[in-house]
Amino acid sequence: MAVTAPSAAGAASQPTIADLLAAAERPLFSFEFFPPKDDAGSDQLWRALRLLQPLAPDFVSVTYGANGSTRQRTLDVTARLASETNLRTMGHLTCASQPAAEVAAMVGRYAAAGIRHILAVRGDMPGGPTAPWTPHPDGLPNATALVRLIRRQGDFCVGVAAFCDPHPERSDPGLDARLLVEKAEAGASFAITQLFFRADSYFALADRVRSLGCDLPIIPGLMPITQISQTTRFAALSGAPIPAAVLAQLERVADDPAAVREVGTQIAADLAQSLLDGGAPGIHFFTQNRSVATRAIWAGLQTRR
Repeated sequence: MAVTAPSAAGAASQPTIADLLAAAERPLFSFEFFPPKDDAGSDQLWRALRLLQPLAPDFVSVTYGANGSTRQRTLDVTARLASETNLRTMGHLTCASQPAAEVAAMVGRYAAAGIRHILAVRGDMPGGPTAPWTPHPDGLPNATALVRLIRRQGDFCVGVAAFCDPHPERSDPGLDARLLVEKAEAGASFAITQLFFRADSYFALADRVRSLGCDLPIIPGLMPITQISQTTRFAALSGAPIPAAVLAQLERVADDPAAVREVGTQIAADLAQSLLDGGAPGIHFFTQNRSVATRAIWAGLQTRR
C-alpha cells in the first residue's frame, strides 16, 4: 500500500475517538475488518482497505476471535494498519476462555504497537452466544472487568459492545442497558452496537441507557447485506432477528446474486439514513473485508446530507 506511515508522536497526538465524538459537528464513519486466514484473504483485506481509505474514515477496527482464537492475526493486522497508514486504528479484545494474564499481555502488545484504542468485548463461549457464560478459572468475569483491566494498564480510549436487540443469552433489554452503564462507569468512552435491522431498536436502547442517567455515545453498527446466507448466519450469532419484511425483499431476488447485493445495499442505506436522521452519532460499517456495498452506502449518505 502506497501510504505514509504516521510518526509515533503524530499518532500519540491524534484526537481519540472519544474526542471526536465530543466535538463532532457531523456523524462519524468507521470501518471494521477481520483478520484473514490465508494469503487470498489477506489480498482481499488490503484491496478493500485501499478502496475504502480515500473515504477518510474517522477510525478503523480489527476483530478478535470470541475466545481469543485470532489474537496473533488480529495483532498483526492492527499493528500493520497503525504503522503503514495514518488511520486511527482500534484493536478488539475479548476475555472469554482466556486467563487474565493472557488478556493483560495482549493489552501490552497493543500498546507496544502504538495502538491506543481497544474495543473491549466479553466474547462468547465455544458453543456460541446462547451457551451459558463460564469465566475462565484464572480469567475475568465480564466485559466490565475487562474495561477496568485495560484502563489500569495505560491511557487507552476504550469502546464496548452494545445490543439493540436483547443479548440472546438472557433476552433482557433492561439488563443489557444496565450492563452498558456499568461499562461506562468502569471507564468506557463509547459503545458500538452489534448487528441489528430496525432503527427503532437502536433508539429504544439509547432511551433505556439515557433513562439511567448515562450519556455514553452509542454508535450503530451496520452490515451491508450482500449474501442472504451470510447475513442469516451473522444475525443468528448476534441474536438479531431479521425482520420478515427485510427477508421477503431479499428472498424475492434470491436467485440473482447481483440483485441481492443491490436490494441488500439499499436496505442498509435506508437504515443508516434513518439512524442519522434520528441523531445517531455515526455509522460503523461491518465491511466483511469488502468495499463495494460500503462505498455505495457511504456515497449515498454524503449525497443525501
